[in-house]
Amino acid sequence: MIKALASFEKFVRIAGDLSTVPDAPEYQSHPFDERNIHPKISAVSLKLFDNGHYSQATFEAFKLLDIEVKKLSGVNDSGFKLMMAAFAEASPKIKLTALATQSEKDEQMGYKFIFAGAMSAIRNPRGHDINIDPIDRCLDHLSFASVLLRRLAERVS
Repeated sequence: MIKALASFEKFVRIAGDLSTVPDAPEYQSHPFDERNIHPKISAVSLKLFDNGHYSQATFEAFKLLDIEVKKLSGVNDSGFKLMMAAFAEASPKIKLTALATQSEKDEQMGYKFIFAGAMSAIRNPRGHDINIDPIDRCLDHLSFASVLLRRLAERVS
């Protein structure tokens, strides 16, 4: 009975001062919303992230990116080799630009190495080793994966 009264008093105090929002989690935005994490990445990583499995959340996001590139390119490979083949400047399976100017060719080449590097530097260590990423690194990686997924959606063909 005393606990119930204390809870009621706390409720009345909060309700009496509606000019401030309590620091309760239901009043705070989720880090995925603050970082504008891509919805497809949220679908595979959100629950892992919320449960504190930051390395696994990162791994799943980059695995999704790998699967998307494989599906779009038709290249039957994975990781670094997939990205190098899918975004190759000479005959790309996925064209991010029209490849008409040197600048467009440079952008294609740059993204080829960015996608390939992401697989080697971010995805692979989390797939082969036990990693314990801090929350901020996970959010940075998920933001980066979101950038790549959005760039992939903006491709020319």
